[in-house]
Amino acid sequence: MRKFFTALVVIPSGVIFVIFAVANRHLVTVSFDPFNSTTPAVAVKLPLFVVIIAVAIIGVAAGGMATWFRQRRWRRAARQYEADARQARTQLADLRANSATSSGDRQRFPALPQSSFYGSAGRDKQGATL
Repeated sequence: MRKFFTALVVIPSGVIFVIFAVANRHLVTVSFDPFNSTTPAVAVKLPLFVVIIAVAIIGVAAGGMATWFRQRRWRRAARQYEADARQARTQLADLRANSATSSGDRQRFPALPQSSFYGSAGRDKQGATL
């Protein structure tokens, strides 16, 4: 399925990219001097498709970084909840060990499943098998 999706998306995208590059290969001057437009101090002559694709790549990278910075709060909360859960598991294990040694009854507290995220049956809340 993955190879089919790759062939369905990547091959047409590559063909479109090549057609775009061939159709827009004339040179344009990219100037970084806003005060002198006739003879700019800092200018680069590049093919138009290179300029457009470079701007698109920079835009995607800037958008990804902005999204990453905006999600900082949720990543921090997830790390804190994971640390709290790990601490609670450790305390529970200590309490079970202390209780088992003091009363000698190990069958009173069943062990929690460590590998199953959705419970012992391997199903999510709607009952779908994972």
